[in-house]
Amino acid sequence: MNGAESLVRTLVAAGIEVCFANPGTSEMNFVAALDKIDGLRPILGLFEGVVTGAADGYGRMAGKPAATLLHLGPGLANGLANLHNARRAATPIVNIVGDHATYHAQYDAPLASDVVGFARPVSAWIHRASSAQTVAGDAARAVQAARQPPGQIATLILPADTAWLDADRPAPPLPVADPSPVSAQAVEQVAEALGAGKRTLLLLGGAALRRRGLDAAGRIAAKAGVRLACDTFTARLERGAGVVAIDRIPYFAEQIVDFLKDTELLVLVGTRPPVSFFAYPGRPSWCTPDSCRILYLAQPHEDGIGALEAVADAVGAPAQPASRAPLKRPELPAGPLNVMTAGQVIGHYLPANAIIAEEAGTAGLGTAFFTANAEAHDYLSLTGGSIGQGMPVATGAAVACPDRKVVCLEGDGSAMYTLQSLWTQARERLDVTTVIFANRSYVILNVELKRVGAAERGPKALSMLDLHNPALDWVSLAQGMGVEASRASTAEEFAAQFSSAMASRGPRLIEAVISR
Repeated sequence: MNGAESLVRTLVAAGIEVCFANPGTSEMNFVAALDKIDGLRPILGLFEGVVTGAADGYGRMAGKPAATLLHLGPGLANGLANLHNARRAATPIVNIVGDHATYHAQYDAPLASDVVGFARPVSAWIHRASSAQTVAGDAARAVQAARQPPGQIATLILPADTAWLDADRPAPPLPVADPSPVSAQAVEQVAEALGAGKRTLLLLGGAALRRRGLDAAGRIAAKAGVRLACDTFTARLERGAGVVAIDRIPYFAEQIVDFLKDTELLVLVGTRPPVSFFAYPGRPSWCTPDSCRILYLAQPHEDGIGALEAVADAVGAPAQPASRAPLKRPELPAGPLNVMTAGQVIGHYLPANAIIAEEAGTAGLGTAFFTANAEAHDYLSLTGGSIGQGMPVATGAAVACPDRKVVCLEGDGSAMYTLQSLWTQARERLDVTTVIFANRSYVILNVELKRVGAAERGPKALSMLDLHNPALDWVSLAQGMGVEASRASTAEEFAAQFSSAMASRGPRLIEAVISR
């Protein structure tokens, strides 16, 4: 048994079932080990941003880590943007990053780099293996670190000789901690504050946005009349018919200020006070009123669901929550295809238990509105703001949940960052329907150009935000990677194509040409 084989066996024993990979020379012993050892499914991505984004989507839906296999520092660097998003989502991931053999490092070969330096900003745990005989133990510690509540990224650097030299044995799994219980004092403090009758917002994050947490929050709302909200971008939000409805914090600073203006008590569960996504001249960054009292019921590493249930019991909340969303499919529209009519179609045909991976920017507003009362589903957002996340996250979610329909809502600009996801979807026969909102522009950046106070909006500036000349042909791009594709330019065409995709299995892409 060599070091790579002991590593793979350790990962399998620790419950790692999938490895999203883009390997190179230094990782070939790991690749060879996959043929000798059952239990670890390798999935190839043609760009490292697809690999890391897919691991993010998998971890969000599976509730446990996937492994990635990346080639030295540059391969890790190619995947950093989606590891940034995964870190913000608190997604558990085990990165295996190959490196030059220990004795080769002295020669500063062309691919030599500071792998630890690349890994540090996105990793909660980093270790470089020093011996083939310690690799297995290192791997067990990496899995344990990744599964530390609420979930984090662990990076194990694997020099090539630690993979090919002899090892003794795999390592057994290490204990995994549960979320820490919230103190009785925190529960008592929040319950007492709720009894004061202040205008209260309960802001939820993490696992509290699953159905059990939402039910507990809805019970509190039924008793105390509090508002319920979540962050603008959430790792995973259960919503739709039968689920407790919850508001989303708006995107722009002045909208957040208006949303919170009457709030006297802000109770946080697994999240932080909302701030402006960017700084703008003359607009606030901190958006909570100065007079508002802020209480932390549960930190991200704590049991927010248990804390909510304890508060609900402490205030004498009813057994049933308030504000479950009723099922109300939108009517099918006719005529021009725009962000609202596209949202109506998606809300009408979305099947029960679907997963929406959304990175549509301004084009996603209609879908967010019209799916609020659609069949119950999970909604995965762009947590870290680094675009190129939607299609890989949809890919990983489909691997984690092969029995569920995945709908990826993607802007045409951001889709170009990781369009190689389509190839992986075709190769793995994943049940993902991708809707490309083709507005031929970075629309959000046109908005931002005005908001930052840039005085000039001449042809050179506007050309940086425009996707014409030439226009992207998403039907051809998808077909070139083995994915069935079509184009819709009216609401009727989009309805026919989307309903067909929902009624069939396998990867599909619809280019929705949006009128403005």
